[in-house]
Amino acid sequence: MKLATGMVMKEIDNYCIGDLKLPGIVLMENAALKVVGNLDLKNINCFAVVCGKGNNGGDGFAIARHLVVLEKKVEVFLIGTKEGMSEDCLTNYNILLNMGVNITKINNVEDVNELRDAAARCEVTIDALFGTGLSKNVDGIYDMVISVINENSSYILSVDVPSGFNSDTGKIMGNSIKANKTVTFQLYKKGFLSYGSDKYTGEVIVEAIGVPQWVVDKFHENEFIVDRQMVKEKLQVRDKYAHKGDYGRVLIAAGSKGFTGAAYICAESAVRSGAGLVTLCCSEDIQPVLSAKLVEAMTITFKERNRLKEAVEKCSAIAIGPGMGNNEETLEGVRYALKNSSCPVVIDADGINVLKDNLELIKNRENKVVLTPHLGEMSRITGLSIDYIKQNRIEVSQQFAKEYGVVVLLKGYNTVITDGTITMINPTGNSSMASGGMGDCLTGIIGSFIGQGYNPLEAAYLAAYVHGYAGDKLSEKMFCVNAEHVIENIPYVIKELQQ
Repeated sequence: MKLATGMVMKEIDNYCIGDLKLPGIVLMENAALKVVGNLDLKNINCFAVVCGKGNNGGDGFAIARHLVVLEKKVEVFLIGTKEGMSEDCLTNYNILLNMGVNITKINNVEDVNELRDAAARCEVTIDALFGTGLSKNVDGIYDMVISVINENSSYILSVDVPSGFNSDTGKIMGNSIKANKTVTFQLYKKGFLSYGSDKYTGEVIVEAIGVPQWVVDKFHENEFIVDRQMVKEKLQVRDKYAHKGDYGRVLIAAGSKGFTGAAYICAESAVRSGAGLVTLCCSEDIQPVLSAKLVEAMTITFKERNRLKEAVEKCSAIAIGPGMGNNEETLEGVRYALKNSSCPVVIDADGINVLKDNLELIKNRENKVVLTPHLGEMSRITGLSIDYIKQNRIEVSQQFAKEYGVVVLLKGYNTVITDGTITMINPTGNSSMASGGMGDCLTGIIGSFIGQGYNPLEAAYLAAYVHGYAGDKLSEKMFCVNAEHVIENIPYVIKELQQ
């Protein structure tokens, strides 16, 4: 599923109308029909349709027309007067008038009372005030109307984007409709991915409205939401003649005294997600514990320099950082792995923390680096505040990935995975997984997938999807899901997603 900004949608519309000579009124009609198709017409008979002067309002007038034709009770409102209406909006406005439909104009506080009463008595309010083109805060009568709709409606459906919601950033432009459902057109809007956006969008439905796919591809900016079909197509089916050497040698450097769990989880995740050979490198004092716990993975210590050197030279992926501690020894471990390996290196947790003031280590390396920070770790290495990153997750990730030539996987609600050119958003995972060790589990899967031959960007977004999907499946029957639950289910989930 592709993502878009308001500017991308404007360019697509302009190209369709200007170059293809596809009339805007046709796109508007298609949009209206798709919204009507998302209404429960069998059980709902009374609708209030609130329209602005732009093309979003034109969608609303067209929706109202179809509902009238279907013999529904429809109350239609125009905020302001018809002066300044877009051409296509005016066309649909006039059609309604010619059909004898009353359109109530809202210009002052007294008029708003009529809307308040209509919203209260109708079963559904359709919000068609503002679309993706909103660029300034709503105020005056529009602010009042949005509040009245929110406070008095039983159910709100927003057309394309909730009015007052910035479709690029997810920020509220003074005031915003709080929709139960948003029917958006052609592409999923970037702002819908922001923290807290679901309070305003409700359920989001993406509907195609007749734009040719090649036109979308022409203006699309390589930003996607990972979906199940994409994962199915990418997950490799195993060759019946393959052996363990075909599925990679993965070296995990993790753990310290008191943090053996991080090392175990990371290594076991790599094993369970299909790596051919997994070796855990850890400090000497915890090796006996981990050797006893790990059945399929081998262990070595940092002091075994010859074995470590051989493992680094032969491995096809390295994952480093979980549970190692934010200290000089961890920094030296990261430096050693980057300097002496020729394979991709996944850096997580304390491996990321020690990069603060040492980012030159990862910049534009021939062997690709994958960073998997959470918000706090991203803040530490960028110097940006957590709040700023939270509000600009995609842009911050893209900029960092491009500047340093790395793949960034920024964890959180709708995890962002990007190499600075292509950006993938992972939709799986939920708060039942909010427990220690989940990040270590994900790191192990990424390292395993790289070892099996996926390129680093593919490995990162496939691992994120598999990891989150396992959590989603488990949370259907479990209140909380721990890393060990996910580890146990990884092979089953991958098999399911392949089928």
